[in-house]
Amino acid sequence: MTKVTGNTHGLKPKQLRDLDRLAQRKCVPEEIVGREIARSLATLSTELNRQIGLLVHRSGRIETVIVGDYDRITIPALAHVGTSGGRLRGLRCVHTVLHANAAVSEEDIMDLACLRLDLMAVLTLRDGLPDLLHVVHLIPQQVNGRDWSTLEPFHPANQQLSCIELIEALEEEFVRARPVHEVDQGKDRAILVSVTTSSRAEAEDAMTELVELARSAGVEVLAQVIQRRKQLHPRFILGRGKLMEIVLMSLRLGANLLLFDQELSPSQIRSVTDHTDLRVIDRTQLILDIFASRARSREGKLQIEMAQLKYMLPKLTTRDDALSRLTGGIGARGPGETRLEVDKRRINDRISRLNKELKAVGDQRYYRRTRRRKRDVPVISLVGYTNAGKSTLLNTLTKSEIHAEDQLFATLDPTSRRLRFPQDMEVIITDTVGFIRHLPADLLKAFESTLEELFEADLLLHVIDVANPSWRQQVTVVERILADLELDDIPCLKVLNKTDRLSPEDRLQLSLSEEGVGISALHPDTLEPLLLRAQEILQGVLQKRGAMVWDQSELLQEEEGSEG
Repeated sequence: MTKVTGNTHGLKPKQLRDLDRLAQRKCVPEEIVGREIARSLATLSTELNRQIGLLVHRSGRIETVIVGDYDRITIPALAHVGTSGGRLRGLRCVHTVLHANAAVSEEDIMDLACLRLDLMAVLTLRDGLPDLLHVVHLIPQQVNGRDWSTLEPFHPANQQLSCIELIEALEEEFVRARPVHEVDQGKDRAILVSVTTSSRAEAEDAMTELVELARSAGVEVLAQVIQRRKQLHPRFILGRGKLMEIVLMSLRLGANLLLFDQELSPSQIRSVTDHTDLRVIDRTQLILDIFASRARSREGKLQIEMAQLKYMLPKLTTRDDALSRLTGGIGARGPGETRLEVDKRRINDRISRLNKELKAVGDQRYYRRTRRRKRDVPVISLVGYTNAGKSTLLNTLTKSEIHAEDQLFATLDPTSRRLRFPQDMEVIITDTVGFIRHLPADLLKAFESTLEELFEADLLLHVIDVANPSWRQQVTVVERILADLELDDIPCLKVLNKTDRLSPEDRLQLSLSEEGVGISALHPDTLEPLLLRAQEILQGVLQKRGAMVWDQSELLQEEEGSEG
């Protein structure tokens, strides 16, 4: 339904009726704007001393009449129609300017690109009558450093070109210029964006990891954009010019998703979505989505749901007082809960229920650990950066078939298996969820019950992917998380995995550094030094524990004797 929007404050009833009548009119599809409609537009704009714009559908129907200020109009949020697969929106914008010598502004170009409009037309006025139409449209390839082209100005009564033929020809050019790739209707095609104040090298490392996260989530990566800034833009996080460049890139490549490496605030997500008309998610939401798809156990599903709800809660910012409930009775008259408040209350109620269920599951896990402790079976926990090879190592050591894949967070639910050491020593070895830099706090909080397994460990095996160029930074990330969890007092043995992928020189240099035990989790014959070293550490831990128990029992006997 057509409507009048924008700055209508202070307008007289007759002026509002004239705007409504303008909204009911229809353009000839082949014309950008008809002569009579251009005259009405000019008359109303001059009378109101404000810019007036029209959003016109390709069929000629006027979708919206926008009332602006003296020097600008603001296009409202538009429905996500007509933009799938990288197409133009199917709407053109025609608006007046009150300066006779004005032309298409930078803001007009921004709206044209970010909203994927078919055309942007600016109608100049002279003595209250239409003067010239200045038309600009997007082009598939840059010409002279510009992504748009301007037509020669013409009078609305002298339109020579067919608007529809021009738009269809442009869309065909965009399709021809788009790279050939298989189009899966159920698969997201994303442009990855990183906006950083750190060094270029750090940004590239973070982008490499984001690419792997996207691959793990089944997202097709079409392009990567890195922008370094002195400070992040408070509204868009990146510059407006770079934002326009990304939108034009998405149109050329057929992208439907923007994936940011930084965590975005609710207002930033809303601003970028409104100005790009693309789905926008950040790194945290991507990780949560990966976890949701990988969780198999009941506990894992509960943990992920709670983390997702906590992530979603602050992003419920849309108020809709029209959906308020009215209640009757003394003291209860007037607006009741808004829809926003109802949604928040339901989410908080669900989080409370999930907390209770997770506590029950945690109690069951604690009971299992207590039984294990009574048998005095030592526990080894595998920790490390995601995709370092923890699950593969567990499979090789215990001859198991736990799911292991060359992807980030391929294994989510904790798994325990029995392992017998060479010198007749039996232990429980546990695989836990992998860590990653900037791990979402809510996610770490949600996995508290799972991470409790680490507190019961007698030895931590820190699995490190030494074939990764950034492995030292990954070690720092894992050690920082272990320190935050107060696990840094548990004995930890570094396991330098994937040494088979190193050159002989790098392998020799690594062995001389004495940073840990070098292995390849795929080759069982490389694991004997690891088992011997782990058994040696465990025996020391158990002897120390036995001595402590003996000292405590002696102390207890002395206290009982003194009391006697």
